[in-house]
Amino acid sequence: MIDKEGGGDGDAVATGNDEHIVRGITGAGNVIRRLFQQRTRLWLQTLPDDITGPQFTVLGTLYLRGAMDQRTLGHHANLDKSTAAPIVERLRVRGLLAIERDTADARRKVLNLTPAGCAAVAHLAPYAAQVEDLLLEELSPAEREQFFHLAYRILGAADTT
Repeated sequence: MIDKEGGGDGDAVATGNDEHIVRGITGAGNVIRRLFQQRTRLWLQTLPDDITGPQFTVLGTLYLRGAMDQRTLGHHANLDKSTAAPIVERLRVRGLLAIERDTADARRKVLNLTPAGCAAVAHLAPYAAQVEDLLLEELSPAEREQFFHLAYRILGAADTT
């Protein structure tokens, strides 16, 4: 610890902020960041393609739910507009999804998977599931259920603010 009082003798002097500092560097945010880093590492090691997790989420959402506009996709994939837009563009450039004007409303753009996008999702899905298994392998089935229950409870609370 550093000398917080500026006395220069090198002895640590505790302040009321120490608990806040410890919580800030070892608390929930730190654990969540470390879990995300671990998932990213597992994702990069496991998937045989350079599709990112958020890109797979977009592809998978379109695969399961069909064509939709970008706002609806963002809602179903839990992505905000500023995150979804560059992902959609990258996937379009790669030929994995197509963007077309809605015939009923020319202002609306509809996103849909291309045949290559459908094939990519089908090919990568087992690898994505393997990443989740590896990430949670230390947890029993009951602990996994509790983990998701608690995480979604926190996310639900965050969504109401």
